[in-house]
Amino acid sequence: MNGVIGQLLPLAIGVAISPIPIIAAILMLLAPKAGRTSVGFVIGWVAGIAVASGVFTALANAGFGGSGEPSAAVSWIKIGLGVLLLFVAFRQWRGRPKPGTTAALPGWMSAMDSFTLPKAAGLGFVLAAVNPKNLLLCAAAGTAIGSGGLSTGGDVLAVAVYTVIAASTVAVPVLGYAVARDRLRKPLDELKQWLQFHNAAVMSVLLLVIGVDLIGKGISNL
Repeated sequence: MNGVIGQLLPLAIGVAISPIPIIAAILMLLAPKAGRTSVGFVIGWVAGIAVASGVFTALANAGFGGSGEPSAAVSWIKIGLGVLLLFVAFRQWRGRPKPGTTAALPGWMSAMDSFTLPKAAGLGFVLAAVNPKNLLLCAAAGTAIGSGGLSTGGDVLAVAVYTVIAASTVAVPVLGYAVARDRLRKPLDELKQWLQFHNAAVMSVLLLVIGVDLIGKGISNL
């Protein structure tokens, strides 16, 4: 279990510090319907991470039998995921804003003031489970869990640990805002602006590190 959790930590952190969902959560907190939409977004975000990582865990178990011995197939999957992450990192770096310019946010963010709880939950789920960057990280996490030789209970616990860590940076601001709304409004707005500008740079460096790590682990187990 400890070895599997060790493999999951960088992947969970990769999801946790992804700027776009954090910005989305902050925008919902600053919107008129902050309470309902932000809670819905967190529910969808947590569910998306859990479902995506759980599905890949089940696939890994079905394909590799949870033997606990890293097979060549698992190693090649890790190498393939690492290469894909390097490609995404390169595209993120190429797309970073030039000095003195403002990074453009996705168009759907301008409509978030009118979001209902179900729409916010659906958005959270899509960003967690369908967004390519998160999907690759959840695939890597599921592969690590499913090929780790754990029991069914161990798999569930590992998915839960991964989900809690990965979802923490979206859940904590929402919980904090519910407790200290007035004091957190200004810091959250400043954090949103910082993340908006540094989104591409943060994610490109992070994905580069995780991609290289996955490739290294895959090669070492061949």
